[in-house]
Amino acid sequence: MTEPKFLNVGRKLPPTDAISDLPDWKQAQPAWINSALEHALAKPAGGWFVVDATRAIGDGPHGYRIDGEDYVVWRTADGIAVAPDSCPHMGARMSDGFVRDGCVVCPWHGLAIGTEGLGAWKPLTTFDDGVLLWLRSGKGEELTDEPILPARPNPYFDATMRLEAKCDPRDVIANRLDPWHGSHFHPHSFGNLRALEKTDSTVTVRVVYRMTKRVGMEVDAIFECPEPRTIVMTIIRGEGVGSVVETHATPIEPGRSAVIETTLATSDRPQFLPFMKMFARFVRPVIESRARRLWVEDGAYAERRYELRQAQ
Repeated sequence: MTEPKFLNVGRKLPPTDAISDLPDWKQAQPAWINSALEHALAKPAGGWFVVDATRAIGDGPHGYRIDGEDYVVWRTADGIAVAPDSCPHMGARMSDGFVRDGCVVCPWHGLAIGTEGLGAWKPLTTFDDGVLLWLRSGKGEELTDEPILPARPNPYFDATMRLEAKCDPRDVIANRLDPWHGSHFHPHSFGNLRALEKTDSTVTVRVVYRMTKRVGMEVDAIFECPEPRTIVMTIIRGEGVGSVVETHATPIEPGRSAVIETTLATSDRPQFLPFMKMFARFVRPVIESRARRLWVEDGAYAERRYELRQAQ
């Protein structure tokens, strides 16, 4: 089916040839997607997992389940702390308590514990990259001092959404290694997608980001994995060169994962960032809502992939 013509409100891109004129269902080769996924899974992760957006951590304690373990997350005067979500006294969930003077307070008997810990109950190593909070759990992986972060623009405007899906992290990454589904599965957001280049582990596409059915911005973007639980889309030509969308997949437990996707938008247009920051309270929810809509759909893709793997 021929897609309707659109009005490009971004920079005009030079003509370029696609890899193939074959229909997308033939270009989306399961063998290549699985091979690229194995390349990603073979990379080191350093024991790090994305917890959530830093700004999502408010004044009270928050509970998160990561890789089969429960954690309490709270703010202190020195930053954000993460510790086991089980009181060392009698096992109450510390995330059901409250924060007082930088300590998390047990809801059962009022035991207050700060970052110094108590006995074997101690905060874990964390890393705040300015947008996302990372936790180092150290289960079965060679540890690194810091997460393996992708390249980011500077300066940028960021927006982050988080949701959960019934799948493993590998299913989330596999979804993003299949850009060919974009204009079919998300016609409200993408159009005229063509694959321009493919390596053993990356794929570059030209795609229209739709603003309306017939208005959009055409960009070239590359998808690549810096570590096994992260895939990054970077705009390399067109409007917003250097902008990235990081998709992080954090295991909750077998068969359940959190998808934390952050958009870091930039532009060489001088009015872009001042506008975005001035109207951040309106712009950020729009970006996050759009990302969430896409991941409700892509979550179904990842969940179906998980179901098929389980049935084998």
